[in-house]
Amino acid sequence: MHIPANPYHIALKYGLERVFAFLAKKGQDRRLAHIVVESRGKREDRELELEFLRVAGGGNYRNARLPFELVFADKKSNSAGLQLADLFAHPVGMSVWKPAQGNRAFEVLKAKFDRDPSGKLWGWGLKVFPE
Repeated sequence: MHIPANPYHIALKYGLERVFAFLAKKGQDRRLAHIVVESRGKREDRELELEFLRVAGGGNYRNARLPFELVFADKKSNSAGLQLADLFAHPVGMSVWKPAQGNRAFEVLKAKFDRDPSGKLWGWGLKVFPE
């Protein structure tokens, strides 16, 4: 099993796996989905693209080709989706980093995460590394 050392690559892998599982649950796993990421620089973008191609090409827990296409968005594009991702990231990260600290934003967001049929959140809609 290939475990990338780059935290962005780890997040990309887990994110793609969860997006695919969600789409499969909704019967949309055979349609092309565009994955939009924020451009971070020529070298970083190329490294992320290579990792994306590896994961989407079968380097994932299902060993399946994922019907995804990578799209880089310039930071200046002011993408609403990327802004939402930034707004979600902080309270979710804090819920893991400082779980005893009050986190009202995460309490609201937690209800939005995908879960397994038994209602399990961790490892399903919320993946934390290392486990």
